Amino acid sequence: MTEERKTRLKNVIARRQQDLAIVLENVFDPHNISAVMRTCDSVGVQDIYILNTKIPRHKKWGPRSSSSAAKWLSIHQFANAEECFKILKNRYQKVFTTHLSSDAVDLYKMDLTQSVALVFGNEHSGVSEEIRALADGNFVIPQAGIIQSLNISVACAVTLYEAFRQRNLVGHYNKTYIDDYKAALQKEWGII
Repeated sequence: MTEERKTRLKNVIARRQQDLAIVLENVFDPHNISAVMRTCDSVGVQDIYILNTKIPRHKKWGPRSSSSAAKWLSIHQFANAEECFKILKNRYQKVFTTHLSSDAVDLYKMDLTQSVALVFGNEHSGVSEEIRALADGNFVIPQAGIIQSLNISVACAVTLYEAFRQRNLVGHYNKTYIDDYKAALQKEWGII
């Protein structure tokens, strides 16, 4: 590995947001998952939780839509919602789901600088009742059209770029320290 490549990878790791994660519940289309992975990589999200309680475990992702992002991310797959949420609640201060409800918070009024996992549901029915009951609350992406939903990968991109905007404003992407989490990534990526 060249020194230039090592430097680039170290810079990417330094900007990874270990307190921001995405959870995908029963997302059917592997291309949607891959598109989410690509967005996660672009904004420094390292951890993606894939929860499949109603569909078989995914064996691979859509390589064209992920642009090989999956190889640079930590992907955690679960078949049990309670096991997944035990880890999420232990690692993140809050877990919010995308769900159109009367108590849902507007995405642009959320504090996405805090430790948070964001849950996106499947293409047909969204986030399940079971997962909404386990979460700390719901949020919505404001819209002006008739259709009240976005494609899963688009909804995730809009949300993550709002998190990126907020976190960038408060300096989360300027932190260059290497803690145990980031040191483990350096080892995993072969740069130490």
